[in-house]
Amino acid sequence: MKGPDADTLMFFNEHPQALPLYEHLEEILFEGFPDVSKRVQKTQITFSNRHVFACVSFAKVKRKAELPDPYLVVTLGLPYPLESRRVAVKTEPYPGRWTTHFVVGSTEEFDEELLEWIRQAYVFADSK
Repeated sequence: MKGPDADTLMFFNEHPQALPLYEHLEEILFEGFPDVSKRVQKTQITFSNRHVFACVSFAKVKRKAELPDPYLVVTLGLPYPLESRRVAVKTEPYPGRWTTHFVVGSTEEFDEELLEWIRQAYVFADSK
């Protein structure tokens, strides 16, 4: 995988220690899912197929003392409320769409369980 682009480096300017976590996720998404596009914004990086299915940010979803160092917040759009101790926050912005935030502190946390939820978010976004 080539190195991160300038926009991605700028996004991680204040959190450079989290860049390897992000690069690991980006590799998973681009290698494991067809038709993924990425958009770097000021507060998040979004991944889309037909619609946004995943985001990466440093959103305040837990108290600072509860956050690992380094960390990323991975946000998925799912069609149901996910019941898991791994969920930091979940909201239903409109009926049948659940925004679910996870705090990830190591590449090992991108395990089969989280990858399955990413797959479900990908399929859900593609079907809308």
